[in-house]
Amino acid sequence: MSNLFAKYDIPAPRYTSYPTVPYWETPPAKTMWVEHLKLALTNQDSAWSLYMHVPYCETLCTFCGCNTIITKDHQREDPYVNLILKEWQTYLTAVPELKERPLRHLHIGGGTPTFLSASSLEAMLKPILSQLNLAPNFEGSIEVDPRRTNYEQLKMLKSLGFDRVSLGVQDFTHEVQRLVNRIQPFDITKKITDEARSLGFRSVNFDLIYGLAKQTLATMKETVQKTIELRPDRIALYSFALVPWIKPAQRLFKDEDLPTGKAKRDLYELCRTDLLAAGYVEVGMDHFALPTDSLSVALNDKTLHRNFMGYTDQRTDVLLGLGVSSISETPNSFHQNEKVFATYQQQVEAGEIATHRGHVLTKEDQERRQQILEFMTTGQVRLNPEQVPLAADFLKEMIADQLVSIQGDSLQLTEAGKPFLRNACLFFDERLKLLKPQTQVFSKSL
Repeated sequence: MSNLFAKYDIPAPRYTSYPTVPYWETPPAKTMWVEHLKLALTNQDSAWSLYMHVPYCETLCTFCGCNTIITKDHQREDPYVNLILKEWQTYLTAVPELKERPLRHLHIGGGTPTFLSASSLEAMLKPILSQLNLAPNFEGSIEVDPRRTNYEQLKMLKSLGFDRVSLGVQDFTHEVQRLVNRIQPFDITKKITDEARSLGFRSVNFDLIYGLAKQTLATMKETVQKTIELRPDRIALYSFALVPWIKPAQRLFKDEDLPTGKAKRDLYELCRTDLLAAGYVEVGMDHFALPTDSLSVALNDKTLHRNFMGYTDQRTDVLLGLGVSSISETPNSFHQNEKVFATYQQQVEAGEIATHRGHVLTKEDQERRQQILEFMTTGQVRLNPEQVPLAADFLKEMIADQLVSIQGDSLQLTEAGKPFLRNACLFFDERLKLLKPQTQVFSKSL
């Protein structure tokens, strides 16, 4: 297997969207974006999801590739909450269907959402939730930094209907934490986990990363065993995405400190083996869940979904993003908010939709998007008649290596092929094949 890891460890997208963001080319005009939102919500059976981005962090974790603002100035909380509420009102005025159609999922990400105090979080959430039609299966979820989270925040969130919390852990080893500038003792993570459960949160998620500086099989074993001790309901086990051309702070790592190739993949396989032995179910790519968790249930029921927030059991017609740099999607287009904070602030305060970029999907884009989604969530997908010989040729080496197979008009991922899911999805990526980037755009696939 080690030769396969070396062979297929190439740059490849994670495919949380198609087309992938670097290949968006035709942004919708603001009027068209509004029309696409309205169109997606015209069906009486339609529903939607809401994402809020809080960019602030008190310190920089040097593995991070997110859009962040590093500050200890908590005077920024109230102005940012007011911007979110202003942006929301602009959307609600333009798309009143948002108030009528059921909201299935609200997720707050960052940055560090718990940079905001309990009162600031409540001031941001309560006015919006009070205006909405919440679905019977509504799920509220939030990413938290255990170092910056307290019982009062969790208690307030639970009172507003939140029932899932995702803890940033990354690694439990002190030396690894030091190198990524995130000292987080085990007891802190345990305390927040216990408090969330005592308040009745039905799902606790841990985010772990493999491939960080100075990680070894021994340190990874320690991290996964401590994770199993706390038994989170879900685990996201992400490959460290080395993208210093986007995030220069990642150059703080020495290349020789980073496990690569087979050494890196061995870290994942160790975690996978231990998690499966502990009763977890492998869900899609890089995700694990207890059999009773809704993510495992969705996998078994073939209702698993994937969007910009990763794997979810909530499939909706619209994902609307609020906050600087947030990404939204409809069946017809993608939209990203302005990434430069000052520009975002200026446009929101003027009552405008703060557009940075976007993409109107062609008919072919929509077809490829659906095929990638099916393959990423079920491990199999139906090919169009003209695709069968093309797939057989493009994927001939993966077929020879028994990583994928073509049965009639069905492309299927084998058990051995699970680590190479991103590689197989490259077949459907017509835009990447057409443009053939001369510089590295994406992180390595393994």
